[in-house]
Amino acid sequence: MGVAYGSRFNFSKLSLEDENNDKSQEGVNKASKGGLIYGEYLQLNKILNAQELESEKKGKKIHDEHLFIVTHQAYELWFKQILWEMDSVRVIFQNGHVRDERNMLKVITRMNRISLILKLLVEQFSVLETMTALDFFDFRYYLSPASGFQSLQFRLLENKIGVPQSLRVPYNRRHYRDNFKGQDHELLLQSEQEPTLLQLVEAWLERTPGLDSEEFDFWGQFEENVLKGLEEEFALIQAKAESEEKDDLLSEFQKQRDILLSLFDEKRHEHLLSKGERRLSYKALKGALMIYFYREEPRFQVPFQLLTSLMDLDVLMTKWRYNHVCLVHRMIGGKAGTGGSSGYHYLRSTVSDRYKVFVDLFNLSTFLVPRHWIPKMNPSIHKFLYTAEYCDSSYFSSDDSD
Repeated sequence: MGVAYGSRFNFSKLSLEDENNDKSQEGVNKASKGGLIYGEYLQLNKILNAQELESEKKGKKIHDEHLFIVTHQAYELWFKQILWEMDSVRVIFQNGHVRDERNMLKVITRMNRISLILKLLVEQFSVLETMTALDFFDFRYYLSPASGFQSLQFRLLENKIGVPQSLRVPYNRRHYRDNFKGQDHELLLQSEQEPTLLQLVEAWLERTPGLDSEEFDFWGQFEENVLKGLEEEFALIQAKAESEEKDDLLSEFQKQRDILLSLFDEKRHEHLLSKGERRLSYKALKGALMIYFYREEPRFQVPFQLLTSLMDLDVLMTKWRYNHVCLVHRMIGGKAGTGGSSGYHYLRSTVSDRYKVFVDLFNLSTFLVPRHWIPKMNPSIHKFLYTAEYCDSSYFSSDDSD
């Protein structure tokens, strides 16, 4: 009783009427008429012929060297895009275009784009991990003295974000720039002298709307509320019966009290700044905390997103370093790097807070307090923070920010 497939339905060919009405085939092949084509536009001839295997040059082609080259070339292309986005963000800050708050959306969009690229680069290590240590060993000898440390673009990225020169781990007891010559050396030196993203964000935070308002003393009121709140908490603990639990509560309270009160000690902040343990000026830190506390106010919503994206940047850079360390450890163990460094041991020393640029933003959570300790805004300042500010006609329009 079964019906053979194809006896009732014939899918082998469209009817003449269907062929004539097939809209998928409506169009014109413009490329056949000449002009710019895909491969020329992307200069694929250069890119796809840029994989020269050193092992093949030496007469013993190793299959996995091709993967190694392509992966690192992909990293460098993405580094170039990150620098492109980073430079555009820095220009917006440098030229004062962030005074027009419409341009902040452009900054946020580009910072988020950088984060997405970095996520891709973090995951890209998994492709290299399909190569075994023995596979790598087969051609590693041919790479010396080339080394990933010699990536000019990655060093430029570190400088433009704001990695402090004083906190860099020396490379074989020498300044990192000593490993670069000629134009590369000059580009690095120039990048060290340009305003970093950290410095530009710091200046922006110092201008946080409402921070210097005569009608609302945010910092003074906040300190007053913290002192009052601490007194109330201390009284509640003291009212408890003597016990080991009370002793523990008092000990914890003392620690928390010291942390919170240190926030209002400007001299201590400057001391930590000189040691590299803090990166933002005291005023910028106040601005960041104000944005953090009042992030639900319309005028602070986008700035809060920017602070979040800056922390994302630090997190992803740290993850990239960590994945790189793990890959190197997997591939060469404790051997020296091809460029002459201590290899895994050197790279491991770079995975620390000394390479985190926006560490102060992470530490804001240290100063979290109950919501009722946060100063209540008066109607005037609340209205001020409820409305975004646009620049007047003397400023560039948002279209000119590039």
